[in-house]
Parts: sequence; C-alpha cells; structure tokens
Amino acid sequence: MSFPSTIKVIGLTGQGDFDVIKKLDAPFPKPAPDQILIKVNYAGINFIDNYWRTGIYPVAKWPYILGGEASGTIVALPTDPAVLENPDYKLRNFSVGQRVAVNEPAQLAEYAVGRWWKTLPIPDAVSLQEATGATAQGFTALTFAEEAYPIQKGDTVFIHTVAGGFGLLLAQVAKLRGATVIGSTSTAEKAKIVKENGVDHVILYKDEDVVKRVLEITNGQGVHASFDGVGKEGAEIDFQIIRRKGTIVFVGNASGPVPPIAPLRLATKNITICRPVASHYMETPTEYYYYGQKLNELLINKKLNVRIHQVVSFDEVAVQQAERDLTGGQTVGKLIVKVAEK
Repeated sequence: MSFPSTIKVIGLTGQGDFDVIKKLDAPFPKPAPDQILIKVNYAGINFIDNYWRTGIYPVAKWPYILGGEASGTIVALPTDPAVLENPDYKLRNFSVGQRVAVNEPAQLAEYAVGRWWKTLPIPDAVSLQEATGATAQGFTALTFAEEAYPIQKGDTVFIHTVAGGFGLLLAQVAKLRGATVIGSTSTAEKAKIVKENGVDHVILYKDEDVVKRVLEITNGQGVHASFDGVGKEGAEIDFQIIRRKGTIVFVGNASGPVPPIAPLRLATKNITICRPVASHYMETPTEYYYYGQKLNELLINKKLNVRIHQVVSFDEVAVQQAERDLTGGQTVGKLIVKVAEK
C-alpha cells in the first residue's frame, strides 16, 4: 500500500487564544517498530487541549498535534519480531483492516500511530463514534473508580460538573458499583440529561449552595469521595463536603490549578487527597488490556451510555468553536471530530 508524503492534522501553532488552533500539513507519520499505524475516522476533543493552549501544561515543540484518542482502521502492524512474538500482542489478534481505538497523543490527523499495547480492538457491536467517545474518559472513569478511590456499594460520591464527558461516564460507573451519586451542573437542561444517566441528586451550582445541599442530602455526614475536575474553585467545596476518612480526587484544572494544601488540613477529618492521571494506572500491556476488556464489556452490554454532544467537521474553524464550547461549559457529553468517512 502506498501512502502520501504529507497528511492534514489539526494542532496548536503556539500558546494563545483559540485562533492558534490550525489545520496544518504534517509529514506522514512513520511508525516505530512497536507501533501500529491507523487511518483515523474519528478523534476526540478534550479539556486538556486547553491546558496545552494556555500554558498550564508545557509543550516541548510546536506545532502540537491535538487529539488524545481516535478510532479508525489498522493499515500497518508492528515490525519488531519481539513484539510479534509477545503473548500479550498475540492475545489482541490484530490484523490490517481491523477497527481499533488508540489512546495516544497526536490523533487529530488523517493518519496516526500508537503503541500496540495502547491500541484497543473495537467489538462489532460498538460504533467508531462510541469508541472514540468512551476511550479517554472511559478509561479515566474506570481507573479512578477502582484505584484513585475504590467506590464501594453504599458509598455516596460527589462529581463536580457532572455533565461533561468524564462526569457522565464516571456517574454511570459509580452507579454500577453501587454508589449514590450527587453531581453539580450549571443548567436545568443539563440536570435533566444527567439524571437520565443515573445521577441521583443534581445541584445547580449557579443557583444553589452546593455545600449546604450536599450536607442536607447526606444528613450532615458528607460524601465518601469527591471527584473534582474544577480545580482551584472547587477545592474549598471538597473540604467542606468530604466526610471523615473521605477521599478528594482532583481530576482537572478547569478553573485553574488547585492551590497548595497544608498537610495539617488533612488531619481535620483524616482526609486523603490525590491527583491521579489515568495513564499511570495503565502503564503496562497487562494493565491496559485489563481496563480495555472492562470498557469493551460495558459497551457491548450497553451498560454505559456514551453521550456524544456533537460531531464536528475536520476543519479548524469547527474545532476552534468546539473548543470554545467545551471550555465555556456549553457541552453535555463528548465532542468528537469526524476526520474521514471510511
């Protein structure tokens, strides 16, 4: 099979406003011996894009290609003999033409590469759009609910801004694990949708006192865990609603990074805090396969509703607007980009 010398990608040309998001020409990706090459059909838009764009997270080299996950079809397999003989590789039964999801950087492109063990076969019962919508946020929800704070039957958990792609999936995972879920969101319209996705109690944070409502719902006890993607503006709420021996899981920095926390503050209720990253729970082929199988099983059995807020075109103006909508809190569920039809 012959390939073009260049491809189209969407990435950041530097730090700045949304207009630094551009559709660019880039060299055709050359896979390393342990990588799989895919033709991309759909790629994801994520809040972390905002961190790269604004400088919260450093970027080593510009332009920086966006897209932390994608779905498509395999066009080339690894060439490393050691990989081809690896039992974990054989277990996945990869083949050219197979539909897969990749959870790696630089996926918002016509073609992309990914390490074989971070490439997940997509079951026939799961669409490419579903796979794209579930990969990054689904892995985050599964790992955080099992390892950052192991949600148990009977727990009560709080999820900030529950209407996002991660929040909706985490709420469903928490319900499957037997928890009562309290979530915050900004509008009545969003509240209706999150209730349809299993959230037991929804608090409109613009109109209600979040701390007061959580304590009312929990009879003054607070929650076993708070999952906070807001960051700076959410941290004080977390400390007020967490119960004795509870866990605060800082998920993101939507309002800015969490300010330094004095260790002695944790002693007030023997609080545990963590700031995990899903990829660090899945740093080996075995770990990735474990969570990949769990995710696929939930999708096959329709245990997870992957809500796609919008599918946007592979165009810089469309992606710029999608990123504005995401950072402006205008979305419910996942934003994805349609890179190619087939």
